[in-house]
Amino acid sequence: MSDELVRIAQLSCGPEYSGVQKEINIAAEAVGAEIFFPDLSLSDIRRNFKDFGLDVRSADLKLAIARGVALVEGSVEADAVFIATCFRCAEAAIVRNELRRYIHEHSTLPVVSYSFTERTTSGTLLTRMEALTTIARRRALLARERQTGLTMGVDSGSSTTKAVIMQDNVIIGTGWRPTTEVLGSSDEVITLALAEAGVKREDLDAVGTTGYGRFLVGKRIGADLIQEELTVNSKGAVFLADCQHGPATVID
Repeated sequence: MSDELVRIAQLSCGPEYSGVQKEINIAAEAVGAEIFFPDLSLSDIRRNFKDFGLDVRSADLKLAIARGVALVEGSVEADAVFIATCFRCAEAAIVRNELRRYIHEHSTLPVVSYSFTERTTSGTLLTRMEALTTIARRRALLARERQTGLTMGVDSGSSTTKAVIMQDNVIIGTGWRPTTEVLGSSDEVITLALAEAGVKREDLDAVGTTGYGRFLVGKRIGADLIQEELTVNSKGAVFLADCQHGPATVID
């Protein structure tokens, strides 16, 4: 899919009334994605809602359920799914969780769910939207189970900065420092990791960055890949835990 526009199907209840829909659209546009609402006939809405088997009162939640079923059945095409409901509604919380589980178990569509408030901004949604587009665009990369070649990753976090160098699926160099200045701290950990690995910067086949300062550091070091921390942390956790098949829960 490369950098093509990612079409994200939105299943939601309430963002229009709370003023959050505009923020959702802004966050999606910032990562090269397009939000759309699956279009269904009234008969399809009634049938899909009935087939799902969860009785709710809200008409918006019924519509969200029907749209979710349509996505799973393939009558509506999308690259990813964003489920959003208001944090105040207990019924919506149940639907949000059940829809996420249903789509995850019955399709290969990447799903992110979010409980919004009236104060939710595009900034708070940005990382989640970026994660959705990352999975849609880089599914093959995330599916890799072994690292090959000589590569380095830099995590420029708000509190700590880390670097790791791997060669053919083995960690050969690491660096860690408190983040005092984004670029300065990244330079330090890269130097540490290179020294421990016994290699030079020009020996590396590829470099990637993630974390709070990923764009700044990525530009500085000419990164081949700049990726948000949600997918990176998840992939790193299941790799280290040797749990790359089947369901897994990652706690950050």
